[in-house]
Amino acid sequence: MSQPTWGWIFLAIAGVLEVIWALCLKHSKGFTNPPWGAIAIVTSVSSVAFLALAIRTVPLGTGYAIWTGIGVVGTTIASIWLFHDETASPLRLAFIALIMIGVIGLKLTTK
Repeated sequence: MSQPTWGWIFLAIAGVLEVIWALCLKHSKGFTNPPWGAIAIVTSVSSVAFLALAIRTVPLGTGYAIWTGIGVVGTTIASIWLFHDETASPLRLAFIALIMIGVIGLKLTTK
């Protein structure tokens, strides 16, 4: 696989880890539940490490925007589905879709 392809793969992994650490942070209840807190710390550091690998070939601004976009969309959808502490109104879902469209647009317009 070529270097640019690996960058995008690393970026996708970083984004998924971003969602996982946020969900684990919620389960850690402010780090009062140590196992979940430890997983949150490990996955957050891993997420940043994969982001660092990704931006070796993916432009920094694009990589960072996509990483945070995956985190925002994934965490919000997971929070709606798992914790039921986010509203799923049509307008809210439309704005989440706009973020996802932005993420896809950035990928499609980046070399």
